[in-house]
Amino acid sequence: MSTLNKYRRVVIAYWLIPAEPAHTFFQRLIEDLACRYSAPHFEPHVTIHVGANHLDAAEKALLKAARECQPIKLKALEIGHSDEFIKTLFVQFAPNGKLRQLHEAIRDAAQDSSDYELNPHLSLLYKNMSVTARRELADSIKVPFSEAIFDSLKAVRCISPTRSRAEVEAWRVMASTALSGVADAR
Repeated sequence: MSTLNKYRRVVIAYWLIPAEPAHTFFQRLIEDLACRYSAPHFEPHVTIHVGANHLDAAEKALLKAARECQPIKLKALEIGHSDEFIKTLFVQFAPNGKLRQLHEAIRDAAQDSSDYELNPHLSLLYKNMSVTARRELADSIKVPFSEAIFDSLKAVRCISPTRSRAEVEAWRVMASTALSGVADAR
């Protein structure tokens, strides 16, 4: 195995999906940027955990989290950018207790002790770009709301770390569910 591919593997990424109207806003922005910059198209999401490629565990984790957790409101902090392919341009969200609870519920239900660190952000563009271009683009984007509600989960099979358009286009949703918080309704 080459050194370059030594630390790459197939994983299940657990996504928190925004509810309307944020979903439509972010999807349109992602589509616009993908078309303008010849970049991959993808669904708006906040990754809350990345773990082993075990579909049975992923399905159980989603169902358990959906029962235990209600929709989550996240506060948007800023539009950020980085030289990391999967964080080229993104909306950074403030972490909160409900989000950490969801992250832990999924990690525990998936029986997965990966060292994934929760850093809530919603990527808008995956593209290798100069720092100047990223900064100008980040400065040009305005999100018309300060908070967004996230109300569903998806388990997505992918290569980690994702480094190319082809790898983004190979992502596959393996399971999905709505957050209902039935166990919390006392």
